[in-house]
Amino acid sequence: MNLKKHIPNLITLGNLLCGTIAVIFAVNNNFLMAASFVILGIVLDFFDGFAARLLNVSGELGKQLDSLADMVTSGVVPGIVMLSLLHKSQLNSYEKIVDNSLMSFDVGYLKYLGLILTLAACYRLANFNIDTRQSDSFIGLPTPSMALFVLSLPLIPMYSDNQFFINLVQNNYFLIGVTLVLSYLMNAEIPLFSLKFKTFKVKKNLLKYVFLLASLMMILTLEIISIPLVIVLYVLLSVGSNLSKKKIFV
Repeated sequence: MNLKKHIPNLITLGNLLCGTIAVIFAVNNNFLMAASFVILGIVLDFFDGFAARLLNVSGELGKQLDSLADMVTSGVVPGIVMLSLLHKSQLNSYEKIVDNSLMSFDVGYLKYLGLILTLAACYRLANFNIDTRQSDSFIGLPTPSMALFVLSLPLIPMYSDNQFFINLVQNNYFLIGVTLVLSYLMNAEIPLFSLKFKTFKVKKNLLKYVFLLASLMMILTLEIISIPLVIVLYVLLSVGSNLSKKKIFV
């Protein structure tokens, strides 16, 4: 039995395990632990592909297994988190003080719109497996990027005192807008640059270096708020790069 070929798959299963644990924490509104296990799962998702290339054991099984694991870690978990955020924001809208006690009312089915993220992630991952164009770059927002964006939202009120952003992530319209925009971006025909480096020459990787430097500066100054902003910057730089290339070839 060749154990070497199973190493990447074991790492992928570690990603799935992290995603499953994150689901449990997300359901129980422990968003910090859910985010921690999602991040660990994303790290393992990177290393399973790295291990497969290093050991030269890439195969169709690993490709399918990778998408199934990502579906849980970067698909199911953010959907549950967005559902919880919408539920809480609705409760805040309908709360009333009655005889000095807090009374909450049924908030209906609006919260289930958050699960659109899970459906969109599933469609993207299935499409990714049959799309041969995404070997060196991405077309549409990768599901881990979407997951990091969503998982950071409930942490902002916990670890930031910026009232503008706190109010933003507790607003129904903002959360629904984020859900729809992210769902669209995951499946849009928008080329996005990859952070893989074939060479470290500045001229060939200028866009990547600008992104990494700007991201580092935002992380150091804005802390938890920087996470969704880094994802926004990633998309904007990619779109800007695409437009500049079109102008050059016109």
